[in-house]
Amino acid sequence: MSTYVYGITAASHPSLPEGMGGVSELPVRILKEGELAAVVSDAPEGLRPKRKELLAHQNVLAEAGGGGCVLPMRFGSVAPDDGTVTGVLGERAEHYLERLRTLDGKVEYNVKATHDEQAVLHRVMSESPELRSLAEANRKAGGGTYEDRLRLGEMVASAVKAREADDAVDVQHTLEPAAAAVSVGPESTGWLANVSFLVERDTAENFLAAVEQLRKGHPHLELKVNGPLPPYSFVEPGPAEPAGTTAGADTAEE
Repeated sequence: MSTYVYGITAASHPSLPEGMGGVSELPVRILKEGELAAVVSDAPEGLRPKRKELLAHQNVLAEAGGGGCVLPMRFGSVAPDDGTVTGVLGERAEHYLERLRTLDGKVEYNVKATHDEQAVLHRVMSESPELRSLAEANRKAGGGTYEDRLRLGEMVASAVKAREADDAVDVQHTLEPAAAAVSVGPESTGWLANVSFLVERDTAENFLAAVEQLRKGHPHLELKVNGPLPPYSFVEPGPAEPAGTTAGADTAEE
């Protein structure tokens, strides 16, 4: 039977509660290899990222994380068998031990940013005398010709796109000093910025304060902050996690 992997930790990590269930309520167990251990269960067939299963995955990580640092695998990480998991632990022991040292005491905050449509239009108009002049000329001409309206629309769209690029840089550069590391997420048409920040658990309030300052200084931005999370974005693919093949930890099917 294939093996579902929740995370990787040190072999000396405290044991989990006896009989603890994971995805599909299957019993969670520990596989050890040298100085490392993997938190696993059997892998159910037809596993889907439904809310109940995502919560089960996260609960196992939360329980394991209470006893020390755990390198979290994303939901849906499945290896062919136990031997594959222990084999990779042995092969990549140096890397995983380094990651455990580096990520100890740290959590992840994911920040996604998008524009408030009306606010950003107001901002780009206020920043461009040319746009204001053209808009005023069109107004005085009763709306202007089709070509004039088209030109204004294209110029506004270009200005908004440029503002998106500038704001994406601002989001990262403003919050980066409050974090130990940064991981830029994949581009999406839904967000102008999608960035994860590795933050010391004990100083997370400083990072959240920086987010609030960013909000105040950029009222045309809408920010979505998700965290604290296990540091998913700061663990390279593990024994059951080929890059790009797993479901996001915050995406659920109903």
